[in-house]
Amino acid sequence: MRIILAGTGSAVGKTTIATGIMKALSEKYNVQPFKVGPDYIDPSYHTLATGNTSRNLDSFFMHDGQVRDSFIKGMENKDIAVIEGVRGLYEGIDSINDIGSTASIAKSLKAPVILIINSRSLVKSAAALVLGFKSLDPEINIAGVILNKVKNKAHFEKTKRSIEEITGTEVIGGIIRDDNISIEQRHLGLVPARERENSLKFIDIWCETIKNSIDLDRLVEIAKTAPKIDYNLEPIWNKLNSKKVKIGVAYDEVFNFYYKENIESIEANGAKIEYFSPLNDENLPDIDGLYIGGGYPELFSKELSNNKSMLKDIKSFHLDERPIFAECGGLMYLTNSIHEDKVVDIYPYKSILTERVQALKYTIAEVQQDNIISKKGEVFHGHEFHYSKVIVDKPKHDFAFKITRGKGSYNNLDGFIEKNTLASYVHTHVAAMPNFGGNLCLSALEK
Repeated sequence: MRIILAGTGSAVGKTTIATGIMKALSEKYNVQPFKVGPDYIDPSYHTLATGNTSRNLDSFFMHDGQVRDSFIKGMENKDIAVIEGVRGLYEGIDSINDIGSTASIAKSLKAPVILIINSRSLVKSAAALVLGFKSLDPEINIAGVILNKVKNKAHFEKTKRSIEEITGTEVIGGIIRDDNISIEQRHLGLVPARERENSLKFIDIWCETIKNSIDLDRLVEIAKTAPKIDYNLEPIWNKLNSKKVKIGVAYDEVFNFYYKENIESIEANGAKIEYFSPLNDENLPDIDGLYIGGGYPELFSKELSNNKSMLKDIKSFHLDERPIFAECGGLMYLTNSIHEDKVVDIYPYKSILTERVQALKYTIAEVQQDNIISKKGEVFHGHEFHYSKVIVDKPKHDFAFKITRGKGSYNNLDGFIEKNTLASYVHTHVAAMPNFGGNLCLSALEK
């Protein structure tokens, strides 16, 4: 069973509705959440709501068969998939094709779509929206509609009748507008769930709202109409190593932006994952390699700076030429300082938070030289989204990647190389770099 919750555009309430549905269905089913697109924030709410780690599906990172492979891996021992879309149903990287869109995932998975509409001040025009979305691509099965932000029951009934009689598409629910249940925003989007002490309270509110507003039994019936997926699968990672190795993964309030599949690809290549906290732990665990993901180190720069023993351990690990891979926030942590607060100092540059977004784009990168996760000549897709900046007046390091789409860290270059440490603003998904986990584990074996 699977269902996609798609919007007519951004800011129609997809995340609150999707998370509420996931929580409500979890009272009866083992729900596997998914998010379309390169997002870390929304999945954190999904994970809290269901108790299952939310996964990303993205047709810019993944070939058609990889979307299905990733979906099937995630659905092991699960009952139903609830997939939250990104932006509007048809929005992708191009104004014509489907790449990067929710529509592309719906096609790959042959999943029915529930269209979410911000119906404030709309009645018959809501029917026009549904007609347009249905007629644009007949391959997309828009099987139902949810009306968000309706004024009252009378408004809902009028709009429901208009949509159902004019378009032949059933309306399975309507949510009365209530600005009190909206959630805070931050510079990377919604505030991460793990940073909000009252996140579970909000999720419970959304859940009760959903149970009182949406026909969940009908939603499940629609999800049951999706056909079995047993065709054209393509693995999202390769297995290159079978020897035992231990990889440390930074995971705490600061560093928590990881794709689940990246971690699984490392485990599939013989690694035992040792989680640790750069914020709270005094020392690194006994490991052979190190992975530091993204997050919000700029919010914890003083605390990170004060943990001198951890900074020393990571610097020593680097000087011993053990492999370290860091993404975005991890890159900041490995610079000389964040907001003048001293951090690991592998790279002699300052990192700062800026008022304006520095990069927000899908990226394409060409590998310029061999490194701990990739080989010269490879081309991979990724994404960058950050308000921070590493100040590089004159580079003192080689760069692993030439950025042919996107910005990078310096003059369309990225991937700072120093000994066996590689750090980049580009976030990588293993589907776009199938040898990622294998190469990292092989690098950890070499010393």
